[in-house]
Parts: sequence; C-alpha cells; structure tokens
Amino acid sequence: MLAQIRKARQEESGFTLIELLMVIVILGILSGIVVFAVNGIQDKGAVSACKANVNTVTTAVEAFYANTPGTAAYPADQAAAVTALVPKYLHSWPTGVTYTVAAGAPVVTGAGC
Repeated sequence: MLAQIRKARQEESGFTLIELLMVIVILGILSGIVVFAVNGIQDKGAVSACKANVNTVTTAVEAFYANTPGTAAYPADQAAAVTALVPKYLHSWPTGVTYTVAAGAPVVTGAGC
C-alpha cells in the first residue's frame, strides 16, 4: 500500500516555473489592453454627459421663457438664470455649463463638449 502511494506521488507532475511566468505575462498583457480600452470609453462618457447638461439647461431656459408670458424675456445672465431656473426647472445648476444672452437669444455652452 505504501509503495503504491509513493509511486503515485513520483508520477505526479505540476507546472514549471516558466509555465507559471508565461501565464502571468499573458495576464499582464491582457489587463493592459483592457485598461486602455476602458479609458477611451470614459472619455466618451464625459463628453456625452456634458452635452446632456447643455441640453438640459437649454430646455429649462426655454421652459422658463414659455411660462413667463408677462415678461417674455430670457434670464439676463448666469446668476439670474440660476435664481430663476433652479427651484422650478432644474434640481441644481450643472458644473461646467455657462449661460449668456447674445442678441436677445440665450447661449448655453459646456466646458469639454
């Protein structure tokens, strides 16, 4: 019985150090590829979020203009827009979005769009 166990242990084979190192190298290369692929996806997401913020503020400004028939004017500047829009039309003013009025029309721009 003991001889059979010794024979079975001698016939066992495992991975060599070179095989294990090759697996680690391959996993490192694959993880490097994934990191660069995810970085590009995050950049596209930031641009899309910026564009969505600009569209949201533009829609809120137009809703304010449509719901104030007595004045029929856009907010004069960004401070007035924040005061007029945040409580009723926007939850909060998005970061990176600027608002100005040029030639009587609102101009909403975003940093990084």
